[in-house]
Amino acid sequence: MDGWFGTAEGGVRLLGTRCASCGTPYFPRNELACRNPRCAGPKDGSELERYAFSGRGRVWSYADSRYKPPPPYVAPEPFVPYTVAAVELEAERMVVLGQVVPGCTVDDLAVGMEVELTEGVLYEDDETEYTVWMWRPVR
Repeated sequence: MDGWFGTAEGGVRLLGTRCASCGTPYFPRNELACRNPRCAGPKDGSELERYAFSGRGRVWSYADSRYKPPPPYVAPEPFVPYTVAAVELEAERMVVLGQVVPGCTVDDLAVGMEVELTEGVLYEDDETEYTVWMWRPVR
């Protein structure tokens, strides 16, 4: 579990941490200490364990991204607009922003729609294929 996402429990999952004392999940990964003020556990980071997030959620909000983000974002030239969605993960009850699979536009999305996490290509050059997590509508 070295990156921000990977294959776990039979599918693509966001990889983060969770407090073993109070159950608070963190994405991206938190290595320092539990930040939940109600947590009674130790505050030295020893309570944090690696955690694979659930792979499904519901669209909380969405939009077209019509401008090229600044570095370190990499994109093919010419820049191709894409759709992003803020998704509330069902099990963790937290919202995570991510791209939506290519071909899916704002016209295909609705607040409350169920989506699942998948892996997609962010950018390719002659030497490397850069991948990222993406949201895909569940049909």
